[in-house]
Amino acid sequence: MAKWGMVIDLDKCTGCQACTTACAMENNTLPGESWQDVLYYNEGEYPSAQMKWLPRPCMQCEDPSCVHVCPTRATYKDPDAGGIVFVDWNKCIGCKYCMIACPYGVRFYADEQPLIEPDMRDVYPGENGQMWSPPYQNPEQDWRRGIGIQPKGVVSKCTFCYHKVSKAPEGVPDLDEDDPELVEYVPACVRTCPPKARYFGDLDNPESNVNRIIGDKHGVRLLDHTGNRPQVYYLGAGAGVPAFSPRNS
Repeated sequence: MAKWGMVIDLDKCTGCQACTTACAMENNTLPGESWQDVLYYNEGEYPSAQMKWLPRPCMQCEDPSCVHVCPTRATYKDPDAGGIVFVDWNKCIGCKYCMIACPYGVRFYADEQPLIEPDMRDVYPGENGQMWSPPYQNPEQDWRRGIGIQPKGVVSKCTFCYHKVSKAPEGVPDLDEDDPELVEYVPACVRTCPPKARYFGDLDNPESNVNRIIGDKHGVRLLDHTGNRPQVYYLGAGAGVPAFSPRNS
């Protein structure tokens, strides 16, 4: 069984947010419910300050703190599904403990005040238990894994596009969008990345490209000191989380 992992090369990433858009279209997320976000920040001071960015999907951690704190076992890690962390919407009670426990801020509770007007939940009212029902919907629905449009009162998150990845031929070391036989199984954010800054493959397969580039280019995991052990690695000179520096009042 594969252990799916993602590699993001920050030296190639241009911060264009094509990944954010592709994820939203693929998974029918609401505005502001950015399962695949890009964070922008400044580094240094004038006159040598630089603007930088950090793409941030769910890290699908090997030892996820979100799983440990869930009181209903709605959040779980499935080793038979590539080690992806899911939210069972049939069990989730929306208590947000997982959102507090996640050190990466990659979980969402979309029931609150919308970040952007008009409120799309009013424009396209939900039907059949959905929070909202847009005209186009991905036909893939699996509430046991948090796939599709969620009901009210639950937490949502990135699933590594499991509805696509799960259909890949067994034993493939990598899912490469340049391979015509595999392109349909590649996660939306990886497939759409214009500078090819993202790679997706089996971390347990020694022949995979993701394993090779993590080793060759010294891939790092964010906030590794938390012990969550993400299945997302970053490459590049800028790999790392910017230190928080409070402004002087």
